Amino acid sequence: MAEGAPVDVATVMCQWATGGLAYLWVTTRRREVGLGYGWLLRSLYAVIAAVAAVTGFVFQPNTVRDVACLAMALCAGATLVRSAMPNLPGADLQVQLGDAGSDGGTTVDSSPRRTIEGFDPRWDLAAPLVGLVGVIAAGLGASGDIAPALHLARVVVGAAFLGVVSNSMLLGHWYLVQPGLRREPLRELVRHLGGIWPIEVGLLLLPTGMIAVLTGSIDDGYGGLLGWFWIACAVTTVALAAVAMAALRERQYAAVMAATGLLYLAILTGFGTDLVARLTLAG
Repeated sequence: MAEGAPVDVATVMCQWATGGLAYLWVTTRRREVGLGYGWLLRSLYAVIAAVAAVTGFVFQPNTVRDVACLAMALCAGATLVRSAMPNLPGADLQVQLGDAGSDGGTTVDSSPRRTIEGFDPRWDLAAPLVGLVGVIAAGLGASGDIAPALHLARVVVGAAFLGVVSNSMLLGHWYLVQPGLRREPLRELVRHLGGIWPIEVGLLLLPTGMIAVLTGSIDDGYGGLLGWFWIACAVTTVALAAVAMAALRERQYAAVMAATGLLYLAILTGFGTDLVARLTLAG
């Protein structure tokens, strides 16, 4: 087995919350998705960040990471409160959205869930920027056979990878609530998933990495089974992203739900791609 930096629950949850909140801003910056989507994700990731902080403080202390997770939870909560009061002074934003099957013109719809009034999406940058401090602090804990710079890169890229794959599925489900939303916000997340995938996999292959597991230089404890399982997860993740993107090119509304189902599976394989490798290499 390899001897590397340990993988603990607090770090993984810190990565997940940071990446998820960062990609929330990627979506909200368009000022198209209804306020409820932001409420849902800010609540979800604030809880994950808070659990990461408590878990870290109690079981796997890393002071900088744990304080950053707590601050990230508070920032996400504050942004949630601010977004729930969109009609404060300066409320001057209103977006009219087009039909989900078209990326061209728009159709007028005064439904509250399809308008964003008075919420500046830049508020959503605060929480992930604070969380990034915690991710970096966790990434600096490399030891053993894994170079510190490589471990740091894996943790930072892994945060983006886990965040984008999770948000892709969550945004896909949001189309049930907001069927008039254009497909471009979801396409953007899927494109990012496809773009981050080779970086994520490449970093996990660099020595000391999964190539050593596949060649038998590192014993995974299961006769090489974990190495092949990792390959299956990695290949399936990018394949699911590609098929989801193809589905989104179809005009029927059912295509969005089909893509969402594929992205639901991609969460499982995506987390497998990241965590199976890191746990195997941690020794």
